[in-house]
Formats: sequence, structure tokens, C-alpha cells
Amino acid sequence: MTQQKIISEPNPSLKTLRDNKAQWNLPEFRRDGYKNLHKINRYGLLLRSDHVLKLQKNINHTIESIDLVKKMTDKRSFCSLIVGKDQEILLEKYANDFSEFQPQTIMSISKMYLNLFIGELVEQKKLNLNEKISFHLPNIGSGYANASIQDILNMNVDNLYTEDYTDSFSSSFAHESVGGWRLPDELDENENQEVFLNKIKSANEAATKNYSDFAKYKSANSDVIGILVEKISGISLREWLLKSVEAAGFEDALYMATDRAGMPWMSGGGCLITRDFLRMGLLFSRRGLGVLNRSIGSKNFINETINFSGPKYMALGNDNYVFYANQAMKSKDWIGHSGYGGQFLMINLKTNVVAGFFSVLETPSATDENYKIDMIQMLEEIVSRNY
Repeated sequence: MTQQKIISEPNPSLKTLRDNKAQWNLPEFRRDGYKNLHKINRYGLLLRSDHVLKLQKNINHTIESIDLVKKMTDKRSFCSLIVGKDQEILLEKYANDFSEFQPQTIMSISKMYLNLFIGELVEQKKLNLNEKISFHLPNIGSGYANASIQDILNMNVDNLYTEDYTDSFSSSFAHESVGGWRLPDELDENENQEVFLNKIKSANEAATKNYSDFAKYKSANSDVIGILVEKISGISLREWLLKSVEAAGFEDALYMATDRAGMPWMSGGGCLITRDFLRMGLLFSRRGLGVLNRSIGSKNFINETINFSGPKYMALGNDNYVFYANQAMKSKDWIGHSGYGGQFLMINLKTNVVAGFFSVLETPSATDENYKIDMIQMLEEIVSRNY
């Protein structure tokens, strides 16, 4: 009896089609891809909380009258905008194809969890940020071996890992196969996170110093810090994340992409519904104090982040910059983070107002610097007010 041939094909959404991008990240598929990335990625975790932070609507209509709010929420790219303080929702707005129950990728905003984890380890005196990373990770490659933990936290390291979204062959796109966002070039080459990171080399004789005034943004930095957290604490990143989810009191879930071995992809693997996006920011506004008096992170470390002299991340105008420190972006009285493709979470540590914005840019590179400036300035105006 002749055995019937079993026919298969590469998973369409994960296959690299053109511009060195997987199908879900091509402009014509990206909006649906962002909404479904929690199901598209090959490996992942789903973490839910036992108790939910209750939110009450107390809509402040003056927020909708802000010119940049009207401009940004009227764009085709817009998905959702949410503003809150304490346990009140001050504004909640969705695009017609979006809803309060729709998960969306938060991309690099996932990095902010590392601020909580590192802050807690520093407060417990388990970690000296001035030490070289190789003191704790002896197998790390020359791209990081001589860098201090603080410089890695601050995106202040220079090596051969590149992250330029206008260059489709940057290292950050090759990194996607490790986190399950695309198929590897050879199907059996399923590298785990630590193996990939240990291969990153320095540009010049193991020198990692950044001589520029501007940050050298590299998502690999965050995943190196993730490995460090596990090694120092003896606690898995999954447990750290679960602790964060249960402190924040998410009503839906944190969907987190992982590598093949189950290690969370801290540099960009998170997905949240909009209200849980707000709850994430509110956790920072309370300096890590959570529901049922749970806690995560360090109040002092969060407060110090806003005052830390990190490198410049981007210019918003004349002598007006966003800086990078401790796995967070910061300026004036706020900390926060952007996400590839049009996402931002901002927490004003003076007013304690939080604003989260989801959108999907359909440009070839999923970037637009003028759009990003408008997005940041919109949120900055929102969170700086007292309501």
C-alpha cells in the first residue's frame, strides 16, 4: 500500500513575504496583525489576576476638546485612547473597528515591567547597577560584556545589534524569529533568547561605550536585563510578570510572547486590552502598590527614574527632549514608553494622571517621526492637567 503524502505549507501569517517582514507586519495586514498578535505569535503565556482593580467612569469632556486629541483620534491609524487617575476613567474612546475587549500589542512598552523588577532587586540590595553585566552573565558576548548594568538599562550601549525600522534588515527584525513573530530562515533553527543574545558582538574590540549624547536604542538590551533578573533573583520572569499582573488587577490578561523554551520576550512581547493598559499605568502612578496591598517594584526607584540623567532619546522641539532611563522614557514630570507602530503609555508622577494610546501606522516602516511627536505632545498635555 502506497503511503499518502502529507502536504503542508509555511504558516502564512508568520512567513516572510517581502521587505523582510512577516505577513502580519506588512502595511495591508498590520492593523489586523496588531489586534491578533497575541494569537499569531508561535509561543506565549496568558496570565490573569484573581482580583480586578475596579474602574469607575467619570468622563471629563474637556480632554476631548484638546486640539491634538481631536487631531490624533480622527486619524485612520487611531485605535483607542484612555485616560485615568486613581480608579476613575476620565476618557475612553475607541475606533469603529476596536472595542474595550480587544487586545492590542503594546510592543516595547513591555520593557517598563523591567523597571519594576530591577527596582525591587536594587531596593533589596541584591544588585549593584554599576557592575559590569558579565559579572553576573559570564557567557554574554562582547557586545555587552564590558557594559555596566546601568548603561544597558539606559540604552547607552554601542554594539553591532541594530534597530532601525526603516532598514528592513536591522538586527531587531532577525530577533523576531526568537520570539516567535516569524519563521526562522531554516525551520529547525529555533534559537532561544539567551543563545541569540550571547552572540551579539561589539563593534570595536569589546568596547561598548556610547560616545553620543543620544541613546542607542536596542531591544536586545531589555532581554539581556530579563536574563539578569532571573539569574540574580532565582525567580522566573513568568513569576515576576504574574506578580505584576496580580498587583495591577487586570480584568482580562497579559498575553506575553516567549521564546521556544518559554522565556518571556520582555523587549516587546506584551498584549493588553485598553483598560488593562490603563491599569498598567496606574500601577506606576501608585509607585508599585497594587490591589490587596500587593506590591511590585520600588517607589524610590520609580521616583528616581524621573530625575535620572539618562541619554536623550528624541527631540520634541527646541531644547525639548525625551530622555531614556531605567527602561523608561521620561521628560518633565512623566515617565512612559513608546511601542513600535504607534503606541504610547504615559504616567505623570506629579498629577498621577495616566494616558494610554493605541494606534497602527500603516507606513512601510510602521514609523513616522512627526506622528510620534504629536502623539507624545498630546499625551503630555493630557497628563499634565489636574482633573
